[in-house]
Amino acid sequence: MDSSGISTGRFVRWYSYKYGKETKRHDWLKLHIMTGVKTNIVTSVEVTDGNTHDSRPFPDLVTATAQSFAMSEVSADKAYSSSRNLEVVFDHGAMPFIPFKHNVSGDGDGVWHKMYHFYNLHRESFMERYHKRSNVEATFSMIKRKFGDRVRGKTSTAQVNEVLLKVLCHNICVVNRSMHELGVEPLFWAEITPTQKAS
Repeated sequence: MDSSGISTGRFVRWYSYKYGKETKRHDWLKLHIMTGVKTNIVTSVEVTDGNTHDSRPFPDLVTATAQSFAMSEVSADKAYSSSRNLEVVFDHGAMPFIPFKHNVSGDGDGVWHKMYHFYNLHRESFMERYHKRSNVEATFSMIKRKFGDRVRGKTSTAQVNEVLLKVLCHNICVVNRSMHELGVEPLFWAEITPTQKAS
């Protein structure tokens, strides 16, 4: 899980106290994704304004991923470190590997308490699993290199749709590559039988 900025064509103005004058910069959107570590497929996505905190979309993205994918581990950086986020991952049958900020304690009970002590007592093992998070950076790089790191739409709706289309196109490329490199045979909705739907 991570997020990345996508530049828009709009400019915003604000007064800079540091430089004592009004300045302007590109407005931007924030793309929040969960991605698989082997294929780099995006399993869930949300697009927000650029100032949305990373942690806010986390529960919804984990829940959406759990509906279609079997998760065993979820790794994310310290921005996602909260008791609620750890519980959400654990409730979906996965282990959360989210490092703790330096100013927190293991007080309390539940998943927070257990993971805090695992983090401190088995740091090397924890960090080995946590560093699978690097795959999300590769996913962002793949999306931006192939489909661009900015959007051209003028309205907010058009900009969000453009970002979502970039992710959709990325997933199509990933499925195509996985068919050839990993021997994955995709099962599309039209091919699903009524028996498969029931299971």
